[in-house]
Amino acid sequence: MPSDSKRAPFSSPSFAAPTLLRECGGAREFSSYALYAAVLIVPFALKHVFGFSALTYVIVTALLALPVGALCLVVHSWIVRTPTDQIGALPNQPIESYMTILDKELKAMYHGCTKMPMEMFYERYFDGDIDLTGDALEIFEKRYDWAFFPITYNVAKFFVFQWIPELLVHSKKQDETQVRDHYDRGDDFYAAFLGDRMVYTSGLVGDESKRETLEELQDNKLRDVCERVQMRKGDRHLDLGCGWGTLVSYAAKNYGTQSIGVTLGRNQTAFGNDRAKAWGVADSAQL
Repeated sequence: MPSDSKRAPFSSPSFAAPTLLRECGGAREFSSYALYAAVLIVPFALKHVFGFSALTYVIVTALLALPVGALCLVVHSWIVRTPTDQIGALPNQPIESYMTILDKELKAMYHGCTKMPMEMFYERYFDGDIDLTGDALEIFEKRYDWAFFPITYNVAKFFVFQWIPELLVHSKKQDETQVRDHYDRGDDFYAAFLGDRMVYTSGLVGDESKRETLEELQDNKLRDVCERVQMRKGDRHLDLGCGWGTLVSYAAKNYGTQSIGVTLGRNQTAFGNDRAKAWGVADSAQL
């Protein structure tokens, strides 16, 4: 399908309940002035207590700047629980309206209008200590009514002992090992929940008057991506981290692009090239 053809725009809403808050409290609510003040005041207080010299104060300030800044972020995440720059109305329903807490100790901690840290929710949900009481999409669109997003101990632990070391000591071999261990376990495993298109992320509703299949929803999303970037015949298209390469073959087949996909997964590479052959675009789509 050429990109300049007339197609009806998608009419379905992006959010089922667009009046609800959607983004967590973050940079727009964070005060840089408070951060600068903390970075300067904490060493100054230590200077007052221990009698530092001016030079020592400067050195201590430099050494403590990062940990004091990190502590400010942690405190901010616990204090600012909802975005302050969005207009929205929360249902103000008790947490029991959204979930059944099966663990007695957890239930004693979170009941009524007490909000639960999101990290605790998903860990305990996967442990089987929480059951949702309704439609998952509706519950999560109302997440600010029952949850907030602080930097918890587990989040901080992951950041300090896993994220930072991997950032400082990072290699292509490390990426290769992680990706292949994850995605080379078998295409049948992923096909069981990704469907024929082998596509992650979302699907788009093209016609609200009918019930579209998973494949139709995913094709709608692929078409939307191609048309948003105005793909045309002969365009060169590079997809980094292409997964199973469905977008690569889709763009080549429907928009006449010369598409190349890059992935570290051996299974994904083989699958994508086989799909390109099956769709008759092996000469213009390659992983």
